[in-house]
Amino acid sequence: MKERIVSGMRPTGKLHLGHYLGVIQNWVELQHKYDSFFFVADWHALTTKYDKTESLRDDVIDVAIDWLASGIDPEISTVYVQSMVPEIAELNVYLGMITPQNWVERDPCLKDMVKILRTKDGQDSQMSYGLLGYPVLMSADIMMMNATHVPVGIDQVAHIEITRDIARRFNHIYKEEFFNEPKPLLNHCSLICGLDGNKMGKSFQNDIKISDTEEVTAKKIMTAITDRSRLRKTDLGHPDECEVAFKYWEIFGTKEQIEKVRFECEKGERGCADCKRQLGALINEKFAPIREKRRYYENHIDEVKDILNEGSKKARIEAQKILTEVRRLVKMY
Repeated sequence: MKERIVSGMRPTGKLHLGHYLGVIQNWVELQHKYDSFFFVADWHALTTKYDKTESLRDDVIDVAIDWLASGIDPEISTVYVQSMVPEIAELNVYLGMITPQNWVERDPCLKDMVKILRTKDGQDSQMSYGLLGYPVLMSADIMMMNATHVPVGIDQVAHIEITRDIARRFNHIYKEEFFNEPKPLLNHCSLICGLDGNKMGKSFQNDIKISDTEEVTAKKIMTAITDRSRLRKTDLGHPDECEVAFKYWEIFGTKEQIEKVRFECEKGERGCADCKRQLGALINEKFAPIREKRRYYENHIDEVKDILNEGSKKARIEAQKILTEVRRLVKMY
């Protein structure tokens, strides 16, 4: 039997290149090596946007479309919606009963979520009970499928530790080595900054979306920060001081293209505007097949819903197996 991975994303609307490079690209490769479960975390979305659910259903669909267009294959991976697997909520109750409060409070995942909440609408907001329990619900997501591994970036490794701790504590209390202690599966995908040099994010309005048209992508790339010391095309450039554009070349370009851009920039033979026009064309070429596939799913929404419904049914079957054993171990009636 293959080892199993579980990973998910909050539905925040159409995904951007940071999501693709940092997460989805890795999932696409891993799904051929592991028994893979990928879920849209709509309950998690409520932890900070409980009062803004108008677009939640559409956001779930948009995330699923981006996954499918990018290469997540529902024939070999289970793609599901978190709230369509109610067994997760029951497991969350059992895990919440055994998790010490101080474990939750020191979890870096929770601290990150609190930061998001405090910047919400530019003012402090009260922490809800649901947000406080976010780390336990995250653990329930992973343990519901008894995952052996969780794909994460290097900055997220600490987030998995509480799940390992909870799994170990459950096994100890109920005297059976039932739950796996999931290991972080580090991705080595490129990270991409936003057009302004900061972290790429929809709320920062510095992103390029997977779903953007060629025209929109080209226009956005022209706003990317370059070498601030250059005033004219003939000025000698400093690629390593180019805050955004050259970093994009290093991600999307071939070795030969990167060397050519560096040489011409350093010799003052390549202007920043021309450089960004070529970069926009390169990114559009890379994402053309994905965007074509995305347009297909946009025109076949019922097919996307069917995939989510079938995937959620499959996930429930697995979840029910786990929950039956959990109830036995806890000695529920």
